Amino acid sequence: MTAISNKEIQDTLRPYAISLDSDQCAAIRLYVSLLLRWNQKISLTTVVDPLKILRFHFGESFFAACSVPLEKGRLADVGSGSGFPGLALGIVLPDMSITLIESNSKKAAFLAELARVLKLRLDVIRQRFQEIPAKLGRFDYVTARALGNYEDLLNWAHGRINSTGSIILWLGEDESVGISAEPSFVWRKPLHIPGSIRRFILVGAPR
Repeated sequence: MTAISNKEIQDTLRPYAISLDSDQCAAIRLYVSLLLRWNQKISLTTVVDPLKILRFHFGESFFAACSVPLEKGRLADVGSGSGFPGLALGIVLPDMSITLIESNSKKAAFLAELARVLKLRLDVIRQRFQEIPAKLGRFDYVTARALGNYEDLLNWAHGRINSTGSIILWLGEDESVGISAEPSFVWRKPLHIPGSIRRFILVGAPR
């Protein structure tokens, strides 16, 4: 695989309102390399073209950093899988304390290795989110991308988000319409993700 250049990374991600320095580009390049290498052994992504990975995975993740916006605080990413959005956000949000929650042992091992190689200060918890002990405390943000099982997630998140915090979901259009009717959260208007046809970020605050 030919390494993607800093210019390719910056140009591809520009529509997602993110500006990257050379160190962040290097981290993304290493992330893509490790993702594709591990993907040959365990199922992490069906997207294997590096530029499509930039758009579909990194672009969608980074869009929240500026559009929500996200700056600092405690963030729990539920069902982190291959690290999107939680681990990717760690590259551009150095002041955010991030906890990745992933129940699959092989995927959790990938996340831990990726965090080690990229020198990101974050925690990886190999558990189902419903089993996370209350002593872990509350979060300013809970994120989930293409997770499913949203009824359980919303019930769990409602008791784990600070009163001024938010839940942030990456969804298809139909899902965003259905979930925004959930009365235990106050929902913002869905944010259309650049370059997508019917994908949105939905942000809600607990009532």
